[in-house]
Amino acid sequence: MAADPAPRVCVIGAGSSGIASCQVLHARGIPFVCFEKGSEIGGNWRYMNDNGMSSAYDSLSINTSRRIMEYGAHPMPVDLPDFPTHRQIAAYFDDYVDHFGFRDQIRFRTEVTRVARGADGGWNVTLDDGSVANYEAVMVANGHHWDPRWPEPPFPGELSGEAIHSHHYKTPVGYEGKRVLVLGIGNSACDIAVETSRVSEQTFIAMRRGAWIIPKYFGSTPSDELAPDWLTQVIPLPIVRSLFMRKIKASNGHPADFGLPEPDHKLGQAHPTISSDLLGRIGHGRVQVKPNIERLEGDRVRFTDGSVERIEKIVYCTGYKISFPFFDPELLDPSPDNRIDLYRRVVHPDLEGLYFIGLIQPLYAIMPLAELQSEWIADILQGSVALPGREHMLAEIAKDRRELERRYVASKRHTIQVDGPPYMRQLRAERRRHRAPGAHPSRSSGDRGLQPA
Repeated sequence: MAADPAPRVCVIGAGSSGIASCQVLHARGIPFVCFEKGSEIGGNWRYMNDNGMSSAYDSLSINTSRRIMEYGAHPMPVDLPDFPTHRQIAAYFDDYVDHFGFRDQIRFRTEVTRVARGADGGWNVTLDDGSVANYEAVMVANGHHWDPRWPEPPFPGELSGEAIHSHHYKTPVGYEGKRVLVLGIGNSACDIAVETSRVSEQTFIAMRRGAWIIPKYFGSTPSDELAPDWLTQVIPLPIVRSLFMRKIKASNGHPADFGLPEPDHKLGQAHPTISSDLLGRIGHGRVQVKPNIERLEGDRVRFTDGSVERIEKIVYCTGYKISFPFFDPELLDPSPDNRIDLYRRVVHPDLEGLYFIGLIQPLYAIMPLAELQSEWIADILQGSVALPGREHMLAEIAKDRRELERRYVASKRHTIQVDGPPYMRQLRAERRRHRAPGAHPSRSSGDRGLQPA
């Protein structure tokens, strides 16, 4: 019996993006190996993941509907709710891997400690046992919700109570009868403020800027399914935005009506905050709104409006840093701007054979986008599609950055932001436009790129 071919590709991480890459490579017959630091798949969606990189809390459910989040190659079971829990999502990922039969190509409890250029080409990958192997390509899928970003600069003073980052929040146990401050107005901040308010003496939510609060449903329709892709292609964004604003105000009222700061941006110019519960908890007085922190004063917190509250616990929901601990900083370092310039958010113009999967923050779900990214990279690896020249890639990167800066609020949170459907059309166009001469496209069963762009 002939031995299996040596892996050509190394996939780093068996989270939602890594397993999408594995499925595509497996379907194409491209030899690969996936290294996962933990003992199970699922990444951020594996609650209490022993790789230490999951930010999931016990009550977490998805905030994009399952029909938006599911992989094209393996849809979610129809009997799942519109917004499944993290446990249901982890079970879906397990079923996905076992359905396609590539679990044996994932090496669990194996950490990648270094990735460096090989002297004779390719990439040398060093593991935590000291072994080194060379690969033609590396697909980086280590996620971007695991390295906590704390307030920058730190607030002056000290808190005598407990302060944690939302990455470490799991349950409201220990918050009973306490005076709790949640800093932030993103999705995790809203969830944690709502949950702690059910057991705390009082929960406060503080923020430096306002946000539009979008409910999970408009009527019986999940909010992210209200405007199908074809509608956004034929109706200009300002009109779509205006229609959504009317629905939000009719459903939720205006944020200022609940004491929240007036948003300094239009809907769609910042990553959405989705909550069907926060405004009700504010209305009941169980969550009180505060502006940003000015300083910490022992068991008190002073806010920028001059008010002072006794606070025993703070949960900082201040986002995450983009980190690659296995790269030498001289090779690749996203700090301090939390930015990495990639062609179509995937390809580094100067580092051949190095690809980033799922390094995006979409107005959509990452999973189908990571799936399509992986299909494109598989095309490149098989030679059916060619990348454009370096100058073209640099020009497109600069163009995408300008468009990003025009569209979104300036923030380290928005450096990897994309709009889902337009980005998918962009990737499908890449698969056609830069096809190698005389080549035929290779596609696996999960390719949503079969749809017309």
